[in-house]
Amino acid sequence: MGTIRIVSGTGTGPTPTAAYDAALAEAGVHNYNLITLSSVIPANATIEAGVDVPNLGPPGQGLPVVEAEATTDSDEEVAAAIGWTREPEGPGIFYEVSGADEETVRNDVHAGLEAGRGLREWSFGEENLVIETTDATEEEYATAIVLAVYGQSHALV
Repeated sequence: MGTIRIVSGTGTGPTPTAAYDAALAEAGVHNYNLITLSSVIPANATIEAGVDVPNLGPPGQGLPVVEAEATTDSDEEVAAAIGWTREPEGPGIFYEVSGADEETVRNDVHAGLEAGRGLREWSFGEENLVIETTDATEEEYATAIVLAVYGQSHALV
């Protein structure tokens, strides 16, 4: 499988889509078409969190991701997070959450991972978490994102 990179970012803009695009740019994946995956980690994957995204292929290609995203137009906080747990050197699960505040999002990630562990007969290790928070200004929208980026991009056509 290769490497799954956990990246995150925040951005602002005059529209929700512009704020989202700015957050993708900060995360380093704004030049790809994101393909949403469910949340299972392959057994042979390496996970790297908090790393810069290398060149993952030509612009416009498809990039498989697990995504948490939250956008706001108010001065209230929004948060996005991805948590994960896995067997040592084995399969695992991601759990992505977005919401109105960091504490609730953290609690929901923990509860979701606990529920996911209950559905599988795997020997899970420690929990990990990456979270982003942001709020908007009076003039602009704001987006927080966290992505688990699976490998390289690939051609869509």
